[in-house]
Amino acid sequence: MQTAADAGDAAARLAAVPAGHRVALVDPRFVGHVHALRLGLTDPRFPAAAVPGALTAQPEARGALMRALRRATAAVGAGAPVAGPDADAPPEDRTVPGRIAVALEAEGTAVKRPELGSLTAAVPTNAGARAAAESARDQVDDEAVRLRSAVKAHDGFFTTYGISPYSRYIARWCARRGLTPNQVTTASLITALIAAGAAATGTRGGYVAAGILLLVSFVLDCTDGQLARYSLQYSTMGAWLDATFDRAKEYAYYAGLAIGAVRGGDDVWTLALGAMVLQACRHVVDFSFNEANHDAVANTSPTAALSDKLDSVGWTVWARRMIVLPIGERWAMIAVLTALTTPRVVFYALLVGCSLAACYTTAGRLLRSLTRKARRTDRAARALADLADSGPLAQGVAAVAPGLRGGFTAPVAALLGTLVMIGAALFLPYGSWLTVAAAAVYALLSGLAVARPLKGALDWLVPPFFRAGEYVTILVLAARSDVPHAVPAAFGLVSAVAYHHYDTVYRIRGGTGAPPQWLVRTIGGHEGRTALVAVLAAVLTHTSGFTTALTALAAAVALVVLVESIRFWVSSSAPAVHDEGELA
Repeated sequence: MQTAADAGDAAARLAAVPAGHRVALVDPRFVGHVHALRLGLTDPRFPAAAVPGALTAQPEARGALMRALRRATAAVGAGAPVAGPDADAPPEDRTVPGRIAVALEAEGTAVKRPELGSLTAAVPTNAGARAAAESARDQVDDEAVRLRSAVKAHDGFFTTYGISPYSRYIARWCARRGLTPNQVTTASLITALIAAGAAATGTRGGYVAAGILLLVSFVLDCTDGQLARYSLQYSTMGAWLDATFDRAKEYAYYAGLAIGAVRGGDDVWTLALGAMVLQACRHVVDFSFNEANHDAVANTSPTAALSDKLDSVGWTVWARRMIVLPIGERWAMIAVLTALTTPRVVFYALLVGCSLAACYTTAGRLLRSLTRKARRTDRAARALADLADSGPLAQGVAAVAPGLRGGFTAPVAALLGTLVMIGAALFLPYGSWLTVAAAAVYALLSGLAVARPLKGALDWLVPPFFRAGEYVTILVLAARSDVPHAVPAAFGLVSAVAYHHYDTVYRIRGGTGAPPQWLVRTIGGHEGRTALVAVLAAVLTHTSGFTTALTALAAAVALVVLVESIRFWVSSSAPAVHDEGELA
């Protein structure tokens, strides 16, 4: 920390800092909470950020900072108020940091201004203002605000009242001992894997231990995000771990339950895979709808207005959050039922609960889409096309086919293709080459669905239909094969493909776009993988070779996807994607 005599001296001192370092300017008259400065000066996610009286710049924004500071040197002293044409500006913009922040924004560099809530950050210009600022600072407990803001906004009922009241203190304990969010995330994963191993024993004691350990894993899962927000330790690796480990934990636990059930004489692998497919399809509905409307123009909807009105009534907020069975409620239900009942009951409850939640959320999104007046942007259409995961077959059809006209033709084509594919897998004789023909029709209709930009009111349904078409087809063909271990092999294949789809979502959320096209082409796209599984079922009918082929396909997809995903998420171009906490 260095004190500059004037703006020129500040520019010289900043120029001497090595290029790869973050720098900050703080007005010497600053009065406020330490956590206000922490929010403004230490969050690694933004190139530049400011609070009243303080400004920070990451290496990528330092050039703009230096240019703005040099321009201001002749007019402003070290923190002196700016007179003249800026006299009507807010007080925080009449200091060196404030003036530079305005100049950065004028030059095109975004400056993040975090919400401070009850925290104080001020630059008083006289004794009375200083006394008032110090009084406001002393009336608010900085640490209490920091703990409260560590909790994620809009969590579920169970997480809000059953976990967060104490997990935030665990997060503070971890921070004071130098633990990182990534370490806590890894501990959560290890705990969940141990829980899956306990469930795999197939004993009552193992099931009780599994339920308890699953809840401990969830507490740690909440703690890692709270630790990141408490200590502002956001990172690209953390974004990747947070985005993928939840699914890995849940799917590993499903597998553990299925193995335990088999040891007890009850084969529930089909139910386990069905629960995973349903949950993955629910998520892609959420992702697609949100991406389609992320930046919609003139976005209005009476249904959305009704939803906002319901959220203004206390009990309806929690009822609506519980109905959708978020991860907290879902894991609590799984843990309790594991300890008290059997794996079959756990999966039945999951299938029923997630089905009702899917119907509720999808119906609401359909009503919003049909009643809102909005124009989808090119970015939204690109995101939906990426989420569709179209491979060479569908892309080839899309390249030569004319775009279908009509507002609902894309989702209708996708739905029709999905119904043809799933219907063939369900009702045609197992191993029939007619199922392969149905896969060809599915590929054709998939290409027609994406032949034009996905900007229609219901085009966000296209990716969920494709996910259902692929996942359910794999499930049905494996279940109907009557080949030992075919369903567990299919479980592995769907897990690998689902990882690819979640990876795509989080790359899009981070603003870096979808995985490279060579990856999508290499693993075939949704229609290519579906057609391949149909061919394998026809060629290897009722033989152990079908299990071997599914296992090999799962391993190949997992290897290619994981290698590329790890390469991306540890690279400098990866985004830091984290949920925000409550406003302070």
